[in-house]
Amino acid sequence: MTPELTALALAGLLQAIQFVLMAVPANIALGPERTLGPRDGKSLAEDLPVMAGRLNRALSNHFEALILFTIGVVVVTLSQQASGFTATCAWVYLAARIAYVPAYAFGLMPWRSCIWLAGFLATVAMIIAALI
Repeated sequence: MTPELTALALAGLLQAIQFVLMAVPANIALGPERTLGPRDGKSLAEDLPVMAGRLNRALSNHFEALILFTIGVVVVTLSQQASGFTATCAWVYLAARIAYVPAYAFGLMPWRSCIWLAGFLATVAMIIAALI
């Protein structure tokens, strides 16, 4: 497996971990009658405690970022353009996503945005590297 695919697989596991980190406190706070219900009416996210709400938003952000990263990994892998540079980009993305969770959860400004930017730029650089 290429380093880029390994980073993608680990990013998938990170997303699963983020889900658990958000879901457990959300279920405790809102109760099973709310979280197991049909979720008619207002969003569950509106009633989450501060930390669970932040973890929920960090999870949503990872879903969004993972799409672009997956595109980058697929392009690099299928075009056989993997290199030391693209591997570094993949690991920077993963490290940034790991660091992003506590940065968002604890409201670290402006570091949360800086960490997000590092992951985003690494992903874009990986895609551009495959094109040139």
